Amino acid sequence: MKRVLITGAAGFLGSHLCDRFINEGYHVIGMDNFITGDPKNLAHLTEHPNFEFVEHDVTEFVSVEGDLDYILHFASPASPIDYLKIPIQTLKVGSLGTHNLLGLAKAKKARILIASTSEVYGDPLVHPQSEDYYGNVNTIGPRGVYDEAKRFQESITMAYHRVHGLETRIVRIFNTYGPRMRLNDGRVIPAFIGQALRGEDLTVFGDGSQTRSFCYVDDQIEGIYRLLLSDYVYPVNIGNPHEITIKEFAEEIIKLTGTQQKIIYKELPQDDPLQRQPDITLAKKLLHWEPKIDRAEGLRITYQYFKSLPKEELYKTEHKNFKNHIKL
Repeated sequence: MKRVLITGAAGFLGSHLCDRFINEGYHVIGMDNFITGDPKNLAHLTEHPNFEFVEHDVTEFVSVEGDLDYILHFASPASPIDYLKIPIQTLKVGSLGTHNLLGLAKAKKARILIASTSEVYGDPLVHPQSEDYYGNVNTIGPRGVYDEAKRFQESITMAYHRVHGLETRIVRIFNTYGPRMRLNDGRVIPAFIGQALRGEDLTVFGDGSQTRSFCYVDDQIEGIYRLLLSDYVYPVNIGNPHEITIKEFAEEIIKLTGTQQKIIYKELPQDDPLQRQPDITLAKKLLHWEPKIDRAEGLRITYQYFKSLPKEELYKTEHKNFKNHIKL
């Protein structure tokens, strides 16, 4: 039985990856320090014979007993509300954490897949964004802690590949949504659905003309899985190229939820990207992958998930573990 280590295992994407690899017959080692992850995301796996969990901060030395075939590094805050509150930890997990896991992969002769992000493109001057675009990033702006952590992560990963011959893969993840997102994580889908469920008006930043492209989680996991098992070492965009403005999206949420909320407008945050749309030509060619689940179906499933949460979840304003993990 092949063994895989998944960091950030209690997070949104990490927990879905644990499910996928369990279903594929792997022995899965999940690792998380719960700074933004939630133990509930893994509760259904705790008794599974092919799953084990290690509570650990990957910015500290990482050691795993026995052989490892694959490592998937998904440990990182991933939404602005998170990385703006814990900027130093965000930089550390992208730099020190990645260094530690690359070292582990080298020692174990394991293939490692690094979770990068569309944020490496910054506020893009090229549209849609293809992998050969270098980006337009403000290194010293508030979002730079996430953007530059991920850009460094890509650089050190390629250095390990070139110097040590390490088997590496890099996925650039575009906006993804689905069950197990946190209602209070600040990203647009849980924010809009949470506001609708609380009977609040939907908050759009700027004039709502900025665009995003939303990929349902099952499609995203399929793309990541195929990339891991491919022979391609350079970054690959995985996302849904169907672009929509934020204002149009807010109107979709109001229609979906059947609420009567209005849309209110607030000032656009600094360096917030005005356009975000993946060019997935490379993923189609290399991985024979493209998203299958349309937004209407994905949003219906996601909305039902959020509706099923305990009512107190609707009113949480901060992740409970932030204050327990502030190590500068």
